[in-house]
Amino acid sequence: MHEDTWRRWAEQLSTGLVLADAGLCVRWINPALAEWLALGLRGVVGQPLASVLPLPGLDAQAARAGGRGASVQWRDQVLTAADGVDRRVDAALQAWDDGQWLVEVHLLGERPPDSPPVSATLRGFAHEVKNPLAGLRGAAQLLQRRVGDADLKALAGVVIAEADRLTALADRLLHRDGAPRRTALNIHAVLERVVTLLAAEPAPLIVHQDYDPSLPDLCGDADRLQQLLLNLARNAREAGARTLVLRTRAEHGVRLGERMLRTALRLDVIDDGAGVPPALRGTLFQPLVSGRADGTGLGLALAREIANEHGGELRHAGTAGATTFTLLLPLEPEATIGLSAAGPAPEETRP
Repeated sequence: MHEDTWRRWAEQLSTGLVLADAGLCVRWINPALAEWLALGLRGVVGQPLASVLPLPGLDAQAARAGGRGASVQWRDQVLTAADGVDRRVDAALQAWDDGQWLVEVHLLGERPPDSPPVSATLRGFAHEVKNPLAGLRGAAQLLQRRVGDADLKALAGVVIAEADRLTALADRLLHRDGAPRRTALNIHAVLERVVTLLAAEPAPLIVHQDYDPSLPDLCGDADRLQQLLLNLARNAREAGARTLVLRTRAEHGVRLGERMLRTALRLDVIDDGAGVPPALRGTLFQPLVSGRADGTGLGLALAREIANEHGGELRHAGTAGATTFTLLLPLEPEATIGLSAAGPAPEETRP
């Protein structure tokens, strides 16, 4: 994928990203990370990566990762921004194309109320996308009025609803910091919406639903969870899947990060596609990692980001013909059994 193209996509992520050259000097930083660190997008270009992200042993860890093809992770680090605000983060470093380095940074905890507003880049994107959405919605409304077939009317209604959902997401970027809007929701209602959308796509997947009807409501953002599930389903189709299984269960005694929850929602998305190439399993959820030449490598990164926003986790298991992505979400967010301290030392992960 052309570098300019993936940069434009990466600028939409709320995950912090920085690209460094072979000498570990910053080549590019995305708006999310620049805002967290209170830095200018252009002012940091050319600076040593270690001065922008003072992670313990960064240079030495990069040498080890590059030499052995591994990625390095730092857990629960404190970075002091240029405005003096401390922010707790997890970070991951990996060797990238042409000797470059990519660092992914995740902000821990709630974003401080005085943190910078959403970047001008994202606001511009949100503003521009609303115009074609308005045209799309208007055309769908005309079709809905003019067609007599009930199924076609229903499909036009799906287009209208999706245009409204994307407009709401754009408004959120324009007027807020993009935080999820959590309300009580039934996960099965979200899943049924996903099934409807998949059925309207070309060469639709055969979807089997295996739901536990006794599951209680959870607190979440229905739009974002829908996007997460659509990303997983579309990735499965691109991997050659013909059949998809959506399964929900209650899971007891689940560890999510540092928390041990008494009860969590387990949502399995199982497909019969070609599976994840072995070479990508260690970096599967990192931005810009794709098994396809024309892939953006953002679908799974965004899916994991949405899971993290909800206090949950997205996991992968299985082999070709039986690939499973498991979404775990807390059903009782306050009911934690215990906490384990996160150590400051970096963790090295073999791909």
